Amino acid sequence: MPRDAKDIQFAELKDMTAQLNTTIAALTGTIQEKDAAIAKLTEEVSYLRRKLFGASSEKRPGIDPNQLSLFDTDEGMEIPVADVEEIPETVVREHTRQRKKKPTLEEQFKGAAINRVVVGSLTDEEKKCPVCGAGMVPIGTEVIRREVEFIPARYEVTEYVATTYECPKCKQTEEPQFIKDEGCPPALIEKSYATPSLVSGILKNKFVLGLPFYRQEQDLKRSGILITRATMAAWAILVFQLYFQFLVQFFHRELLKRHFLMMDGTPVQVPKEPDKRPQSKSYVWLMRSGEDGLPPLLIYRYSPTRNGNNAVEMLESSTPGLYLMVDGFQGYDKLKNVKRCACYAHIRRYFLDAIPKGSEKDLSNPAVQGVAYCDKLFRYERIYKEQGLSHEQRQKRRMKDEKPVVDAFIKWLDQQKMSASSNKFNKALTYARNRQDILLTYLEDGRCSLSDNMSENSIRPVVVGRKNWLFSDTVGGAEASMGIYTIVEMAKFHGLDPYKYMKYILEQRPSYRSTDEELEKLAPWSSSCQEICK
Repeated sequence: MPRDAKDIQFAELKDMTAQLNTTIAALTGTIQEKDAAIAKLTEEVSYLRRKLFGASSEKRPGIDPNQLSLFDTDEGMEIPVADVEEIPETVVREHTRQRKKKPTLEEQFKGAAINRVVVGSLTDEEKKCPVCGAGMVPIGTEVIRREVEFIPARYEVTEYVATTYECPKCKQTEEPQFIKDEGCPPALIEKSYATPSLVSGILKNKFVLGLPFYRQEQDLKRSGILITRATMAAWAILVFQLYFQFLVQFFHRELLKRHFLMMDGTPVQVPKEPDKRPQSKSYVWLMRSGEDGLPPLLIYRYSPTRNGNNAVEMLESSTPGLYLMVDGFQGYDKLKNVKRCACYAHIRRYFLDAIPKGSEKDLSNPAVQGVAYCDKLFRYERIYKEQGLSHEQRQKRRMKDEKPVVDAFIKWLDQQKMSASSNKFNKALTYARNRQDILLTYLEDGRCSLSDNMSENSIRPVVVGRKNWLFSDTVGGAEASMGIYTIVEMAKFHGLDPYKYMKYILEQRPSYRSTDEELEKLAPWSSSCQEICK
């Protein structure tokens, strides 16, 4: 049956409507995708601007007091401790920052030698009494002014002179007899003019003050001393191989006896590394002791790669039941028979980076909520430290105060949904969820740390120094540099002067024949080092 014109027109309009709906739906989807992409790019630009121009501190402003708290307790509450028998009741009052007292000149330069100059400007006539004319006598002194003089480093050349002796009776015979006295101390480095004081001064300049060898070469040249940067680099490698490495190995053996360790790493460039491009990255591994109350220990080690097998090798023969605090690097997953602790500083940092600009105090924002959970834990830890709790007391307080917070945090993580507009929040959520199985590990012992901040602080000297010396030219140089950093930072850990400590080690000259008992005497916590190198 033929259709009339209205039916045909209606069918065409119906088809056109369907096509328009399809087009609108496609355009709507495209617009939504573009809006999501724009939101993600805007977030990334805002994040990069904060990193480039914003404050580097991770401190954040306090939550608005008129806003409801995420927790039942207030921001500044005092935590009672009377309900735990072993912990005496302590009140931690609010801390108020006080202006530092300006140090006196004696305090500023207490380590400098004092040269007293007695003022003698009065003539004999001026020393007579203006009333009776009698000569006055001194009755006391007082300091009227102090000055500080700078005396540049002074270099001396020591010449060992050998005396030759001859026999006066055999002198006229066919076999005259001679004896040469060559009993001078052995050289630090064979066929070299290097001395413990000279080498230690050069190493202190680079590994403590961050002064590269080429700058030291220029400075020495201005003083009339010609020591090339190549010579300095060779000395650094040789003293490490001949002396320092045996003490570093001893520190490593002592570290493996500990039950609470931390690890971290940072890139370093070694242009002349075999089978690698000069621009490729190598790595420095740090392993240090945790909050176990024992003398602090740490070592740095160079590695051509960031493979987790390096961590496995460094922890080989470690103590069973070891607690290890590390960041989220997946290479640590290769470690077996260790109890991993999650770093809440890294978790907090991811959520902190996800907070949109202007929303820092908005507790309705999920990123702010994630930071608030972490802040609550760190606040408890700070109060425990101020109260001076033992690790047994801290473990009990953690179970009472912090475990409910961690349980609530885990439950909160499960309830969160991925954001369509914030990659940063998605990364933070993924990072935290991937560590859900180890978020509670630190509660098992009060000596476990809440964060990896201590190891990050320990890796910082290498990071800061790297900005000055830029790279290690060879593998041998990289290995030596990390060994010397170990010696320097161990000295600083124990309140020693790094220069004096390195000089003392080079004077004692440990070797592969040195026993652990002998190396123990060269450890920075030993009484002899504390007395000589303080």
